[in-house]
Amino acid sequence: MQLFGTIVLDGLIFASWLFLVSAGLTFIYGVLRILNVAHGSLYALGAYMGAFLVLRYLQTGAPVALTYLLLLVAAIFIGITAGSFIERVFLRRVYGREDVVQLLVTFAILLILEDVIKLSWGVTPLLADKPYSALGQVRFVGVSYARYSLLLIGVALVAGAILWLVVNRTRLGKFITAVITDREVSATLGINVPRVYIIAFILGGIFAALGGAFTSPMQPVVPGIGVEVIVLSFAVVAIGGLGSVGGAALGSLLVGMARAAAVHLRPELDLFAIYLIMALVLLFRPQGLFGAVETRRI
Repeated sequence: MQLFGTIVLDGLIFASWLFLVSAGLTFIYGVLRILNVAHGSLYALGAYMGAFLVLRYLQTGAPVALTYLLLLVAAIFIGITAGSFIERVFLRRVYGREDVVQLLVTFAILLILEDVIKLSWGVTPLLADKPYSALGQVRFVGVSYARYSLLLIGVALVAGAILWLVVNRTRLGKFITAVITDREVSATLGINVPRVYIIAFILGGIFAALGGAFTSPMQPVVPGIGVEVIVLSFAVVAIGGLGSVGGAALGSLLVGMARAAAVHLRPELDLFAIYLIMALVLLFRPQGLFGAVETRRI
């Protein structure tokens, strides 16, 4: 029972981290119909900005309690600034173009932002672990866990609930749903489609930056962290279905549990377990568990 409980809790923690990133990725695709390879760079920018603000703040001798608010501020700042810049300057020019063009553009943005990160913060790892260590430890199923790891689960749950409320209970959500269903008819009815696009991209960017900012106290922030994240996020989105936030939640849970089980039972199968699930899902349901078969206009 102790091993089972440990696997479940480890899986939930990893799934929470994955959900924050993959939910933003699949939400952006659902609205803009662009598979954003640069999403991992937004995660990396959130991690660097969060670590940078926390380290600068703690140098003043101020209390640690406010660092958690700083992590949230860092994520929102990156989502609004970097997200709006990428959408306005780059993506707005490739809407309606071939998928390969969109992929190449977002991949180019990924490479550019990797160099921007190195120019801004250098290549020396940043470690802002005070928010992590300040919360101490708690015992579950006979194993000590950092309370901060459980905070990450709470952040993912709250962020997911807020996204659901925005999409299903607000006027903006109705506009987003209309644009997803038919952007041409939405524009004809007077909906400002470009504004919906940029708001959707900013929301997705905030989710990615949230994942990065709240992960920065748990591990060193180094160049290249965005690449690993985007690969795992693509696996989650492929399992859950492109454009489905609920699919991203289920895919994150499946991947989190599979990885935790592999780490504790057969560590050499860590990554194999993740991609085995993806391969099996795509073999029997190519559109993913919650994805819908799309029709193309010709």
